[in-house]
Amino acid sequence: MEVLGGFTALQVGVALAAALGSAFVRGLTGFGMAILLVPVLALALPPVEAVVLTNALSLMIGATEIRSLVRDAEKSAWVIGALVVVTTPLGLYALSLTGRDVARLVIALIALSAFVAILLPRRGSAQPGRGVTGFVGALSGLMTGYAGMPGPPVVPYYAGRDLPRATAKASMQLIFTIAATTGLATATWLGILRLELLLFAVLILPVIILGNRLGARVSGTISDPVWRAMVGVVLGGAALAAFLRIL
Repeated sequence: MEVLGGFTALQVGVALAAALGSAFVRGLTGFGMAILLVPVLALALPPVEAVVLTNALSLMIGATEIRSLVRDAEKSAWVIGALVVVTTPLGLYALSLTGRDVARLVIALIALSAFVAILLPRRGSAQPGRGVTGFVGALSGLMTGYAGMPGPPVVPYYAGRDLPRATAKASMQLIFTIAATTGLATATWLGILRLELLLFAVLILPVIILGNRLGARVSGTISDPVWRAMVGVVLGGAALAAFLRIL
């Protein structure tokens, strides 16, 4: 049975279920939607379409929150976001030069480094220097182009500091919205953004909004230590999944 531009009922069902769970994690921790959604969608869709669909959903959910993201985000998010725009094409180029096994190893090592970084003692609330901020932005852009995952460099930068939870989440989500916009622009340039994928994203968006709101509601009821522990669990799961793909 085919629905919506050739997508089967099974594909739609898998996408809806994955969207609800990954959006809940996004609302809870401030990140994780792409990390969780892309691998599940790739079971039902071609991997490239899974990444493009996830970028569309990330942009759409970010657009619904843009006022609060701009209001609450740290100024560094704009610097990192600008660097993501500049370096994402370089990540795509690097991916074209490396084999699949090498790419998987690099992704796994970066995911593992993010997990280790979040386990380190919490730093103060002061913004790191320009060098660190620039490195995080450049690496996030490279990861966006290389793996469709801007999160691993960004999450420890914010969640590992003694920042208000609202500031950390808004900063991360603003960067991810910028990264998703860059990813969609790149997909359009490469000619792989189909109208059917955008319509599919519109179909899934209400589920994304529901999951995100449920996660945000739970996030508001837990303490900071519990929230940071959940951030570590999501990063650790992403690192483990990345290494399992190598085996």
